[in-house]
Amino acid sequence: MTEKPTCSCGSNEAKRIIFPCAGQANVGQLTNLAALQLTEEGYGSIACAALLATGAENLVANAMNADEVVILDGCPMLCAQKIAGAHDVPIGQHLVITDLGITKGPSKSYTNEDIENIVSACWKGEGRKKEAAKSGKKTGGKNNGCGCGGTC
Repeated sequence: MTEKPTCSCGSNEAKRIIFPCAGQANVGQLTNLAALQLTEEGYGSIACAALLATGAENLVANAMNADEVVILDGCPMLCAQKIAGAHDVPIGQHLVITDLGITKGPSKSYTNEDIENIVSACWKGEGRKKEAAKSGKKTGGKNNGCGCGGTC
């Protein structure tokens, strides 16, 4: 029996872990809301950046073995990225919410449209690291015979 190829364009979605910074400002809250929505949509699974900061062995191991780690930082402080880096977790996609044109403000200062813009940016891969995409590592980017033409 032939082994079914792994491909993120079909039913064999890539295993993604999404770490939102979940900071107190609106942009931090947006990272959490977007990560929850992405999880509900089947894009990946939300995980706790604070737990990652503690060095929880199972979480670090899961992140190291994920097909792609997605970091959602609210602002240029890059807290979630720094936490992942402290544990040598390879980042496949990194979005900074203020870079998407959303101004940092009070924690409840956001709209549903802001959430949709972040979710859409993730699905489009706007924060995908060029090195990861070129190598095919952590993003699946090679043709596994699935018929997608190597876009998976």
